[in-house]
Amino acid sequence: MVSSPTADVSVRLAWADDAPALARLQLRAWPERFAGVLPPEALPSGPEADAAATETWAASLARPADARQRTLVALERNRPVGLAVTTPATDPDCDPVRDGELVELVVAADDRGAGHGSRLLQAAVDTLRADRFARAVHWVDARDDATRAFLVGTGWEADGAHRELEPAGPGTSLKQVRLHTSLVEATA
Repeated sequence: MVSSPTADVSVRLAWADDAPALARLQLRAWPERFAGVLPPEALPSGPEADAAATETWAASLARPADARQRTLVALERNRPVGLAVTTPATDPDCDPVRDGELVELVVAADDRGAGHGSRLLQAAVDTLRADRFARAVHWVDARDDATRAFLVGTGWEADGAHRELEPAGPGTSLKQVRLHTSLVEATA
């Protein structure tokens, strides 16, 4: 019997050394995320953008705004392929003690379909539970059917909240819907 090799994949808390990789992951995801919302020239790119994003990530990892703010990184071998950020929810109708937020969920386009998103999402939910949140929320771009379908397929659902952002000021519009899921384990 021949065994097939398995990929060396995992999810862990991000380290300070991950800042450049997290910046690259996020900046490379933006053209797809903001397609049709922002013109390509409005998106940060180039060495200066990479340096600024790396500095922002380094500061966030070194001094999170809240003790329950966590950044998770999905790895294939030792290569970062995705990230997730959890924190207390800040929406006015949320309770920051009870409600946690999945602020960011990114998997590199070339690495999708390999289970990294599922692993990241499960690790984020486990992290939110460990931080004693009872519910998780996540804002999804209204036109991002793939992410919405992925989350709904894992038990998340729309909670009726929606918002419209202007990511580059007046004249740009990004509509979002909020999904939520219970983090409370069902008892038998």
